[in-house]
Amino acid sequence: MLNHPRPALVVVAHGSRDPRHAATVAALCARVRAMRPGLRVEVGHLDFNAPSVPQVLERLHAEGLRDVVALPLLLTRAFHAKSDIPAVLHEVTARLPRLSVRQAPVLGPHQLLVTALERRLREAGLRPGDEPSTGVVLASAGSTDPEAIAVIADVAREWRRTTGWCAVRPAFASASLPRTADAVRALRADGVERIAVAPYVVAPGFLPDRIAAGAREAGADVLAPVLGAAPEMAALLALRYEEAAAFGRSRQPAVLSA
Repeated sequence: MLNHPRPALVVVAHGSRDPRHAATVAALCARVRAMRPGLRVEVGHLDFNAPSVPQVLERLHAEGLRDVVALPLLLTRAFHAKSDIPAVLHEVTARLPRLSVRQAPVLGPHQLLVTALERRLREAGLRPGDEPSTGVVLASAGSTDPEAIAVIADVAREWRRTTGWCAVRPAFASASLPRTADAVRALRADGVERIAVAPYVVAPGFLPDRIAAGAREAGADVLAPVLGAAPEMAALLALRYEEAAAFGRSRQPAVLSA
């Protein structure tokens, strides 16, 4: 019969000096484990936190695992997804040739992320029916990669098109403009009655704190929490894992067992 051993999932987090970041990633991964009993879920960090991605992969290899899906905990495909993570994975697999590692796509864009954003806005105090009088600032960490910036703009346009928000504007905590405070002020100047800031970031840290500071500075009426361990986030991680695992199986010859 066909035998397709289930790959382990290694969630690749950026890492942060802020302890809230690692705690949030751990909570998100715990939710994925609860959704997928029996799935091996580990976290590896690119910087600041332990274990590192190579350490996790080496440990899995030492335990006899040979098939891994590496899932970037990123909302857009920018430098880390295009350069950093592939380089790290290549370095490890060059040393451990029996270890097969497939890099999954980044999380966004996806409707589950928009649903998670809306969940966080409700938790922050917005109610059904508030949409026509509310403008939303979709506040991202920011990037120098034009592709990533374009994706954020597309998400904002599509969110506005498919919902009742009176406006949705992108903003960035670094690298790109406008900043969160400027986007809030622009909506206010346009006459928007209520303004909510929705951080389009996974976990707390330096840049999310900058988003929150900009929201407070400009007098936003509502500031949502980060996406964090929202149920939709866990469901999206599981989905991206299944997509990568299935793609890997489709490209490999079947293994026969008695």
